[in-house]
Amino acid sequence: MSFENKTIIITGASRGIGKAIGLQLAREGANIVIASKSVEENPKLGGTIFSAAAEMEAAGGKALAVQCDIRFEDQIQQVVDKSVERFGGIDMLVNNASAINLSATEKTEPKRFDLMYDINVRGTFMMSRACIPYLKKSTQAHILNLSPPLNMDMKWFTNHLAYTISKYNMTMIALGLAAELKPYHIAANSIWPRTTIATAAVNNLLGGEALMKMSRTVDIMADAAYYILSQPPASCTGNSFIDEQVLATAGITNLEKYAVVPGGPLYNDLFV
Repeated sequence: MSFENKTIIITGASRGIGKAIGLQLAREGANIVIASKSVEENPKLGGTIFSAAAEMEAAGGKALAVQCDIRFEDQIQQVVDKSVERFGGIDMLVNNASAINLSATEKTEPKRFDLMYDINVRGTFMMSRACIPYLKKSTQAHILNLSPPLNMDMKWFTNHLAYTISKYNMTMIALGLAAELKPYHIAANSIWPRTTIATAAVNNLLGGEALMKMSRTVDIMADAAYYILSQPPASCTGNSFIDEQVLATAGITNLEKYAVVPGGPLYNDLFV
């Protein structure tokens, strides 16, 4: 299918995986709405909603930068309203924004727990809720959440319970919406990488330069998301995708180009 003039809202799209997905779709002529908090650049993170918008327009798409903290429903509604005002509707939503804190329960402060739940769970739910009336009018309606398959192996609960259940909630939202919205031909899926992805979060919060070298680039997630969003909504819904599996379905099995260090060892991401 063609992404020409399709309008896609992407949360957390000022950098990392969200921006990569936006750039991939912008190259196909899509309208990208960057719904993120960053209006001033943080040297440790890089990028703002404005720099991301400029890159997406340079790539061939149209872009709308809207400052948004998805913890607040009035800001969510502003994103939706401005998207419809500018582009006439909404075709797709990528719930990419997320907060991470890999702490054991005793060390998880209430404010850290609340941040993860307000962004990962409540923000994803409320952003999806706000977009549904417009997705119902689209012929290529998709919701795609950046969250892992539900894996009940206790090792994923042992060391960072709060983060795990918040990310699993994002996946359950996708699965629930797939069932609820099936009569309207609105797809809802989740996607997760098999390996760690070279992002600011991996560099600053997880493993630094050593883990970055064992990661893949954001392009693998962008390519996988592109393939999912290209599929007919009526038949491609209710899935918990892994990036490698998506690309294999698309006929892409040589993944060497995505490695930060070609030929080097890769580090499995959480939950897979």
